Amino acid sequence: MSRLHPHSEHHLMERIGWLRAAVLGANDGIISTASLIVGVATAATTQNEVLIAGVAGLVAGAMSMAAGEYVSVSSQSDTERADLARERKELSDNIEFEKEELAQIYVKRGLELPLARQVAQQLMAKDALTAHARDELGISDITAARPVQAALTSAATFSVGASMPLLMGVISPSRVLVPIVSAASLGFLALLGAIGARAGGANVLRATARVTFWGALAMALTAGIGKFFGTVI
Repeated sequence: MSRLHPHSEHHLMERIGWLRAAVLGANDGIISTASLIVGVATAATTQNEVLIAGVAGLVAGAMSMAAGEYVSVSSQSDTERADLARERKELSDNIEFEKEELAQIYVKRGLELPLARQVAQQLMAKDALTAHARDELGISDITAARPVQAALTSAATFSVGASMPLLMGVISPSRVLVPIVSAASLGFLALLGAIGARAGGANVLRATARVTFWGALAMALTAGIGKFFGTVI
């Protein structure tokens, strides 16, 4: 008879919190800063003005990402706390009803009623609130909202992403700044899409094509706007 050996398991869902914020921040940093540089450069301003606009976009974007993520994830966290407080009160008021409610959840997942009641009994004996949070509300340590983590991750990755097209703007000659920044930024986006897909277990080609398409569209639109206003003014 073969023996079962314990082994460590690493599930991709464990990465969902920081991975989402990291990919979103870096992606936004590259697209918004590259688009800003391309749009301003197309308006026929000086290279110094283009770089000032890029730096301002990096700082403003990083702060915006941090604030936006913090507010958004804090709202999720507030909702989770409210649900847990409500569940805690229901457990205090009528624990037998809550036990049967949990058992019915397991029945819907395929257990026979007697076994479902036994499972609910044992889980609630250990930690009733955690059992209901996980199986009734869908709240767990993996998916729980973490506002500070999301804010810091988004701000940091936005800054890293934004620094890439900004660096290309610094080292590129002014006459070829737009094509170099555009091409390099699309390359950075493709690389980011591939890395994010690999880390999250998604299809690499689809993720790369998706992020590259939207980046190219954003830069094309801002270049058109810059050209239009540069010509008019």
